[in-house]
Amino acid sequence: MSRVGKKVITIPAGVTVSISDSKVTVKGGKGELSWTLPEGISAAVEGEHLTVSRADDSRKLRSLHGTNRSLLANMVEGVSKGFTKSLEIVGVGFKAAVKGKALDINVGKSHPILHPIPEGLTVTVTDNTKVKVEGIDKQLVGQFSAEVRGYYPPEPYKGKGIHYVGEHIRRKEGKSVGK
Repeated sequence: MSRVGKKVITIPAGVTVSISDSKVTVKGGKGELSWTLPEGISAAVEGEHLTVSRADDSRKLRSLHGTNRSLLANMVEGVSKGFTKSLEIVGVGFKAAVKGKALDINVGKSHPILHPIPEGLTVTVTDNTKVKVEGIDKQLVGQFSAEVRGYYPPEPYKGKGIHYVGEHIRRKEGKSVGK
């Protein structure tokens, strides 16, 4: 049995989970998310707990069991608390701003980068260098943050670039002049 898959998911107050056929819908104070379970994986609500089970012990279903349990747990957490990623832009003249439904990023390129903000995400910029991404879908929040970071990943010599708040960047020593 999968160690992750056999854990029960506690449903907090204010969150409702409905299961029809293989589609699981989670509604909460922040919004609504749905997920279709693959064939052989099933979910059941028992009071305040959600359990995920599999039909047999085949290799395919064992690999899907824990994954789908984690996805459902993230949905429950997302509609009740939400997810947040914070990015920081480091560099002289580097800045960001929200313009309509796009994030305008200036990171030393010849042109500003306009990255579209997907539906369901809230992006705020403070001090022109701190970007906060919020949403109920963990995958969407993480993917958007990774795409923004990908425009100028932090470099190891001066530490310039876009990095996650709290991320440790291993710094390297520059060239030394030998005698």
